[in-house]
Amino acid sequence: MDARPDARRQGAALTDAGDDAAPVVEARGVAKTFRDGTAALAPVDLVVRPGEFVTLLGPSGCGKTTLLNMIAGLVAPSAGLMRWWGTAVAPTQVGQRRVGYVFQSPTLMPWTSVERNVRLPLDLEHRSSREAARATADVLALVGLDRFARHLPRELSGGMQMRASIARALVTEPPLLLMDEPFGALDEFTRQRLDDELLALWRLKATTIVFVTHSIAEAVYLSTRIVVVGARPGRIVDEFGIDPERPRGSDWRASPAFGELSRRITASVDAAGLATLDER
Repeated sequence: MDARPDARRQGAALTDAGDDAAPVVEARGVAKTFRDGTAALAPVDLVVRPGEFVTLLGPSGCGKTTLLNMIAGLVAPSAGLMRWWGTAVAPTQVGQRRVGYVFQSPTLMPWTSVERNVRLPLDLEHRSSREAARATADVLALVGLDRFARHLPRELSGGMQMRASIARALVTEPPLLLMDEPFGALDEFTRQRLDDELLALWRLKATTIVFVTHSIAEAVYLSTRIVVVGARPGRIVDEFGIDPERPRGSDWRASPAFGELSRRITASVDAAGLATLDER
């Protein structure tokens, strides 16, 4: 295991190289203050490199979702600079590389089938019917929902609805997948099963993932790097790297290394909380 509290400093060197040589995401001193004066994020430096599984971990209200929305190009920073694949053009602009986004709830259209929900991004891009049907069938099979394509969302379990949401995010084959606490409302058994399925998809598709969670155990299980975010205003207070080649599974969850890293991260999160209280 490689658990490096100084990974943030090691990853802080930002590159101006273009295209595939560049990091997927670079944040240079980005901060966000909303119109009501709320300081959601203090200046943040973050680099996400191709193939990483980076988890933003911290308490509610610490700005994790705000930072994720900046990465998505949905929220503009009040200060600082965002770059994607070496360019300052946001991925929301037409012709830029696609970014998939999985929200906290499945956000499926209740009046239509799982198949129609999943193919929606392709229909919005005006893909041909044949191409959209093929891509939708492929991704539904990938997440194990091919037999439920004609079902309505209400006919699926919570875990299956979230799989459909993940399939919709993957159907355009985005090189960057953003996930905002996608499994937080699920029971622990379903959550662990979907964690395993997500890891399998990440390896199969070679996608870069930025993931938000409140769960330290989930962060340690999934990530190649954990970014601890403190609150009021949100800021990066620590980082931990985990060997991406480490096998994940029940043995990893039960290992002394898993427990030790979880304890270290818990101490970091607790220290960030105490620092926040002291500042008030």
